[in-house]
Amino acid sequence: MKLTRNLLVVWLGCCLQLCMGGCSLMPPAVPDYTNAQMDFSAVRTVAVMPFQNLTSDDQASERVRDAFMGMLLATEQIYVLPPGEVARGVNRVGVRIPQTPTVEEITKLKAVLEVDAVITGVLREYGPVRSGSAEANLVSLSLQMIETQNGTVVWSASSTKGGITAVDRLLGSGGQPMNDVTTQVINDLLDQLFE
Repeated sequence: MKLTRNLLVVWLGCCLQLCMGGCSLMPPAVPDYTNAQMDFSAVRTVAVMPFQNLTSDDQASERVRDAFMGMLLATEQIYVLPPGEVARGVNRVGVRIPQTPTVEEITKLKAVLEVDAVITGVLREYGPVRSGSAEANLVSLSLQMIETQNGTVVWSASSTKGGITAVDRLLGSGGQPMNDVTTQVINDLLDQLFE
């Protein structure tokens, strides 16, 4: 009887360690940067530049940019210039690398596009990640808002959502759909922008 109880305690302890070993601790949140002197109520119109794509999916940055532009416009806080107008302005100004415009190019975009700010971004992760038999989608995005008067960064933030959870590891499930994970990342970034 006592041996059975001890075996049960040891077995439960092992199961608990296995479950806890499968749990990934969330990394500490990277704080966002907000320029204290910036009056964000003065920002009425923004141009969202093409995002820099560090993933293996060639179209991922355009998908995420499109979703971000739609969700930012849906807040009704800021008017987002259509991507065609942004492309026209980039061509007219002669921006060499639209994903990372220089201060000079940003101030020229102000005159051509009549925008108060430019948003640039880096898509660091987009797609499935694997751990053993578990697979889940992961999106990691960093954004910057640069005001066009003198080209200074007034806001910067990043967010990572998705990935493999303890439930995914235990049950071998596939995680959340890519669209849901992308929406979570964008919502997190918009919350940081408008907080």
